[in-house]
Amino acid sequence: MRVLQSPSPDHTSTPSSTGTPSTDTATRPLRALVITGSVGAGHNGAARELVERLSARGVEATYRDYLDALPRRYQRLLRDGYAFSAGRAPRVFDWLFRNEERDSVVRSLTLYLCRLASRELARWTGGERYDVVVTTFPFAAQSLGMLKESGALTAPVVCYLTDPAPHRLWVHPLVDVHLTVTQATATEGSARYRVPMSAAGPLAPAAFAAPVDPAARRALRAELGVPADQRMALLTTGSMGLGDVLAGVRALRTVPGTVPVVLCGRNEQLRRRISALSGVVALGWRTDVPALMAAADVLVHNAGGLSLTEAMVAGLPAVSYEVLSGHGRANAATLAAAGLAPWPRDPARLAQAIARQAARGRVHLPPLPEHRQAAAVVTELALRRREELRTAAGHPPRPARRERPTVIAEPAANSARIS
Repeated sequence: MRVLQSPSPDHTSTPSSTGTPSTDTATRPLRALVITGSVGAGHNGAARELVERLSARGVEATYRDYLDALPRRYQRLLRDGYAFSAGRAPRVFDWLFRNEERDSVVRSLTLYLCRLASRELARWTGGERYDVVVTTFPFAAQSLGMLKESGALTAPVVCYLTDPAPHRLWVHPLVDVHLTVTQATATEGSARYRVPMSAAGPLAPAAFAAPVDPAARRALRAELGVPADQRMALLTTGSMGLGDVLAGVRALRTVPGTVPVVLCGRNEQLRRRISALSGVVALGWRTDVPALMAAADVLVHNAGGLSLTEAMVAGLPAVSYEVLSGHGRANAATLAAAGLAPWPRDPARLAQAIARQAARGRVHLPPLPEHRQAAAVVTELALRRREELRTAAGHPPRPARRERPTVIAEPAANSARIS
């Protein structure tokens, strides 16, 4: 079930008939719209966390599902098409992924969908309703860029890349700021697409960063049936349980001294199949993932999505294995090149990688200064926009704030366009 908030009617301000911002627009609390996409759970998770962080800063933040901007048949195409191709037709999915990187029929069809959705997005963001619009979903980045290009959207737009590997679908030259989880993604994306990107840190609940409680860790491992002298390898498969999970489980069973604990998401059929294997713990949808990561010694992932981000926050060392085609392979390559997660290709190398990663212990990402984190950057853009509206409405500018200014990359519109 998707749990998504929609902007309430009282979040709507009425533009002045003279074309200048109304007094209400220039003086009301800051407002932000975060657009997610309910294809898997990763985009939603990042959006929810950003809304919470913005709300803590006094910003009226809400989020909406990009798929709601599309006709029902296209909603099914995106959601079911992803699950089918990524899970059952990996070569097709890889072909689609690669063709999105160049001018092709595939990209033309994608941009058609984005243009179709942009009509509804224009209604969501019309007038001066929001001071900033953020997306955690790549298709929405294209639609919002189209609205900026047409002049239908004048508020600043932020794209937060939830994937470790940058991809052309995430990038639009008229999106004002592109943010990434790690510097590795920002460096790779800036070089490849000639659009500035900035690392803004992970968007994961604070529970993942909590210190490990040894007693709680021992209790949970005992509950799961993991012996104290064995490693616990937490294998994540996303909310849909996609990929060749059984191959990954079989490989993990050959790793000496290791007990695979598999998160099957909402894929009950997969959970039943894995439960039939000896020496493996198969779990369905869980809400105690922070505790599971605290109990584990290593994460094994297949796509580099939200679970990988959460593991980085928890300091849980990770290994990529039996990754999904398309974005899964691209993510694994970026993570391996950056030294964030090795990508072994066979059971023998998997065993070596797990032993090395588990021996490292907990290694957390270096913390970013608060003013560079996603919520601070988004808030700063909203404040800049508000000052523009206040000036246009005839209000005197507010006194300059004395705290350290937020570092924001130059707007992408000033950079070379994507070729």
